[in-house]
Amino acid sequence: MKDFLKFTFATIVGLTIFCCIGGFFMTVWLVSMIALASSSSSSTTVAQEHSVYVLSLSGSVVDNATDDYSSYLQMLRDPDADQPIGLNDIIDNIKKAKENEKIDGIYLRGGELACGYAIKKSIRDALLDFKESGKFIIAYAENYGQGSYYLASVADKVYLNSNGSLDWCGMAANVMFYSRLMEKVGVEMQVFKVGTFKSAVEPFIRTSMSEPNKLQYKEMIDGMWSVVREETGASRAKDISTLNEYADRFLGLTAPEELVELGMVDSLIYMQDIKTILTKLTGTEDYHLLHHSDMLSLAQKSENKSKNEIAILYAEGDINDSGNDGIVGKKIVREINKLAKDDDVKAVVLRVNSPGGSAMASEQIWHALTLLKEKKPLIVSMGDYAASGGYYISCVADSIFASPLTLTGSIGIFGLIPNVKKLTDKVGLDIDGIGTNTNSLFQANATYKGLNAEQQRMMQAEINRGYELFVKRCADGRRMTIEQIKAIAEGRVWTGTAGVRIGLVDKIGDVNDAVLAAARKAGIENDYKVSTYSEKEDIFTQIMNKLQGTDNEERVFIRKIKQLKQLSERPQIMARMPYEVEIQ
Repeated sequence: MKDFLKFTFATIVGLTIFCCIGGFFMTVWLVSMIALASSSSSSTTVAQEHSVYVLSLSGSVVDNATDDYSSYLQMLRDPDADQPIGLNDIIDNIKKAKENEKIDGIYLRGGELACGYAIKKSIRDALLDFKESGKFIIAYAENYGQGSYYLASVADKVYLNSNGSLDWCGMAANVMFYSRLMEKVGVEMQVFKVGTFKSAVEPFIRTSMSEPNKLQYKEMIDGMWSVVREETGASRAKDISTLNEYADRFLGLTAPEELVELGMVDSLIYMQDIKTILTKLTGTEDYHLLHHSDMLSLAQKSENKSKNEIAILYAEGDINDSGNDGIVGKKIVREINKLAKDDDVKAVVLRVNSPGGSAMASEQIWHALTLLKEKKPLIVSMGDYAASGGYYISCVADSIFASPLTLTGSIGIFGLIPNVKKLTDKVGLDIDGIGTNTNSLFQANATYKGLNAEQQRMMQAEINRGYELFVKRCADGRRMTIEQIKAIAEGRVWTGTAGVRIGLVDKIGDVNDAVLAAARKAGIENDYKVSTYSEKEDIFTQIMNKLQGTDNEERVFIRKIKQLKQLSERPQIMARMPYEVEIQ
């Protein structure tokens, strides 16, 4: 008994010390994270004479960079790692560089930005606007991807490493198909959809793209390639046929010296040579480099004190019913309702960058936006994607702006329910149950036994109802007939340029064009300020969610597994464009 008490006491003391030490380190960690978050925005940069803005063409770009737990954790692990940056911040930084007399030019440091071509075009357009100031832009990279070269081509001089490469090969769309894998493991996907072009279901039931899907993606990539090729050609003084010929040759395997001869780059140098070039351009060896974080804290020319506010509300990612990722229906509805009630907010610009998602959440967001529109102007600006559910929440707007490289439309509904009976038979699992009514076990049997003919009819009828509602929302919002919408719907995806032609989009333009339109409609074009809003949680809330296990860092493989897991949990009706289409 004496030994028992002794060991018990020692265990309690040990656990107490462990908890105290663990709590101490957790507190230090939390304080470090919060301090890092606050310090990132507390200091102010003062530009010195002969400064150069270094715009890194590396890392991922999102529409609106908010405080993100994962980013700060990565900064603690590797301060030099590329962090997700906001398109809005990049555009603001370029504008600051244009207006600040102490900044002589911009140095584009090559890499590859992880974003779509619509976002790349927005950055490129901002750089073209910057060039009107007469200041210089130079670009250098060890290797140029096609997307980064599209950006860099706007520079006065494009430099390439003496042993570097330049990828120029046209565009392609790739889709991964899972049907043979699912067949091997014993999973059958039960598919319900409306729309000949609604190809989001194809990876689960086919081994290749259908002809309608090939048709729509061929038209999309041809349209996108036309814009990229023409704008690159205008900057590099190359005609379209020449750039097409270069793409056919696949310049990625061309010797660097030949790239100079072809006029795709101006000179071959090493990174150390940039110092000499910048010394010549600034007229001094004592120039100063300003990086992204420096430019973020660079003081604006003057503070706008207008009481009239144009709110930019960012809606980015998949549309979800709940959770912390993407556009969460309940959260963004709360933000919309706040903006509707705020008398200082005279108009709202909804920036949509979404391939869609939950049909239910899309409908709730649509309804909240409808109520907001009754009180003040609502303008939509489309990013890389505003398709399916992303278009559902856009169609209510007074007017819609898109990039020619935006992917939009995809007006269609689908449902996927995996039947795992063959898998459970293989591994020796038996599932049985009993219910009070005919379809009490609908969801369980749908997954573990498969739907019978009557249940399949019921499910398809629900999908049809969802499609008819989607079409009606689009027809009402775009002031078109049901027949006109159905003629361009069927789940078909369009570019922004095609969207204007068929009536899904009003004008080609970026978020700034949308803001100007909102100001005009509100009658405040000469007196307003712009504020940004997002339904994302603050850094402290994200940290607490992480500690509670409600937030996960997901890599590509994990994300795909999560998609399959979500499909197995319950029947879902989705308004979403195709899963994971990779356009290169």
